[in-house]
Amino acid sequence: MSHTEKFHLAGVMGYPVLHSRSPLIHGYWLKKYGLAGAYVPLEIYPANLEKALRALPHLGFSGCNLTIPLKELAMKIVDHVDESARHVGAGNCCVVEPNGSLTLYNTDVFGFFANVQEAQPLWKPTAGPSLVLGAGGAARAVITGLLDRNAPEVRVTNRTLERAQHLRDEFGNRVVVVPWSERNAAMAGASFLVNTTSLGMINQLPLDVALEDLPTDAVVSDVVYMPQMTGLLSAAKKRGNPIVGGLGMLLHQARPSFRDWWGIMPDVTTELRSRIEATL
Repeated sequence: MSHTEKFHLAGVMGYPVLHSRSPLIHGYWLKKYGLAGAYVPLEIYPANLEKALRALPHLGFSGCNLTIPLKELAMKIVDHVDESARHVGAGNCCVVEPNGSLTLYNTDVFGFFANVQEAQPLWKPTAGPSLVLGAGGAARAVITGLLDRNAPEVRVTNRTLERAQHLRDEFGNRVVVVPWSERNAAMAGASFLVNTTSLGMINQLPLDVALEDLPTDAVVSDVVYMPQMTGLLSAAKKRGNPIVGGLGMLLHQARPSFRDWWGIMPDVTTELRSRIEATL
């Protein structure tokens, strides 16, 4: 369904939010497909989220994205929580339905795995155990996707052990908790390694891991995209592991939102990627 007959608004709510690249991404697609609409940043305090979300239908918005720290809070406000958000425990895409009700989705799982498949099309989640570094929101999305794609085992390690144990309790026996002190040894036999923490990001502490026990054919992914070549990816590439950067997840997770608001499933083009890279 095309929405060219009406000017549709969408945006991204967060606090802070002006750093978001989402307006650039959606603005590029609006121009590419010749659609009438605009996508704007909306800086919303958590205490004002309910009022902001409930105002969307009255202001002519088709919906909005949600970013930190609003993704979990929104689940308690909207009228319907889609299975994608319920499984992850957070939502990042709100859609205004024709009757004015609000439905919350999570597109992070789609974005992460679309990025991996694009960068490493031969990778299969069923190839062997996966090791996930971290136990926050991004880790939940990755674990959800791995289990849904029949990964035989998902090892989870986190600096706070209790958070990893909570994920095991929630997701079941295919999740194996590994103490942070044993993170390097847990790489033995893994077919997939992904960093979902902020470690290695610009202005953050470096990610302290050793890859000696990781098979050289294991795919290594990092959700961090500033810098694009993180220390983890650089070390993995140097030893011959196939790698997946984090920028593609940002680009691909935006696609289902755009489809739900404007009726077209957009492509991630080289031109779009270059435009976003130029802002990093």
